[in-house]
Amino acid sequence: MTVKNKAIVAEVKTLSCSNSFRNYHFLKITTEDGIVGWSEYDENFGSPGVTAIIEKLSHRIIGQSAMLHEHIREDLQNVTRPALGGVVGQALGAIENALLDAKAKTLDVPCHVLLGGKVRDKVRIYWSHCVAYRMRTEHFSPPIVDAEGVRQIARDVRDWGYSALKTNIFIYDEQDRIDAWAPGFGRPHEPGLNIERKVLKNLRRHIEMMREEAGPDVDILLDLNFNARTEGYVKMLRETADLDLFWVEIDTRDPKALAYIRSNSPHPISSCETLIGVQQFLPYFEAQAIDVAIVDTPWNGVWQSLKIAAAAAAYEVNVAPHNFYGHLCTMMNAQFSAVVPNMRIMETDIDRIAWDKEVFTHEPEYKDGYLIIPDRPGWGTEPNEAALAKYPPLEKTGMIHRTAIPRLVV
Repeated sequence: MTVKNKAIVAEVKTLSCSNSFRNYHFLKITTEDGIVGWSEYDENFGSPGVTAIIEKLSHRIIGQSAMLHEHIREDLQNVTRPALGGVVGQALGAIENALLDAKAKTLDVPCHVLLGGKVRDKVRIYWSHCVAYRMRTEHFSPPIVDAEGVRQIARDVRDWGYSALKTNIFIYDEQDRIDAWAPGFGRPHEPGLNIERKVLKNLRRHIEMMREEAGPDVDILLDLNFNARTEGYVKMLRETADLDLFWVEIDTRDPKALAYIRSNSPHPISSCETLIGVQQFLPYFEAQAIDVAIVDTPWNGVWQSLKIAAAAAAYEVNVAPHNFYGHLCTMMNAQFSAVVPNMRIMETDIDRIAWDKEVFTHEPEYKDGYLIIPDRPGWGTEPNEAALAKYPPLEKTGMIHRTAIPRLVV
């Protein structure tokens, strides 16, 4: 049998389930031989409509061979080129990832074999959204409502054997109660994105508290997201100049502005988690704007992400996967991390919802602050369809359903 007659796609199907405060989204591609390729994608992080695009494109996948995923990707790019990127790009990434899983399972090998072979058996991880998730007190435990909860989670990172954590910007009131500060995402609504003294004071206090409790051997990463403009980012970097930070993560659409920020930073700068494709990354490499390029492999597709990592290496830049999704995305990123030489560290969420163990066939294996690369065929885990049916998706979720901004008087 020739390669062209193997792994012929017979069905393309999207599924989702509740993740308590958002939804998990999955793509299932079934071949004529009964092989099932899975990928996980997202509609919560400013990306509504990915499912609809996948479904619109599915007729072009059926009848094609999953062994020829690059051919399929090129065809889908051709018919979406005028609007390539954004949610269209994310749909192509989801399709590519499911085809890779189907191809690896057809060959009965882990995906890392298809991607070039392992250069490491484990990858160092950091505990992401450290504080932010436990503030969702109805979903995660122990809950965080005040400074003592912050101190407790920092101790947990240390005591549970993790070597790195990533946290965000928070504000404390006079009773030490905590609140998120993320105007770039509308919390609060402050379109100027200005960084005032109150924010600087609270940012410093928050990091000092976490350092005190986590101890000197835990690396602290700071994520500033889209929550300022150039002036504000420089202010926050100056405020934290004497603090021991692994990196500061900054999102800005202007690579020259980020290069200026980096030139004024005492800390390494990471960025680019919302970019899609080598062409969007290149201006940041050329401007020497970043120390670490963050690559979202569910958005880009793991095969395309390898091209981004290779481009980064040409500019002496390391990469790190963006990973705040379900266990399938974690395994996809693990396979990517296994083969990329210029890997820095991998993001993962240690705080999990109660039914993650039901939704996925295998959970990631962590040991001494590392994720062990799985050697099962494909990505190394799959969604459990019976569990997906048990936890139906929420009707309204994602950032587009957050509380509306205050109405202004005309």
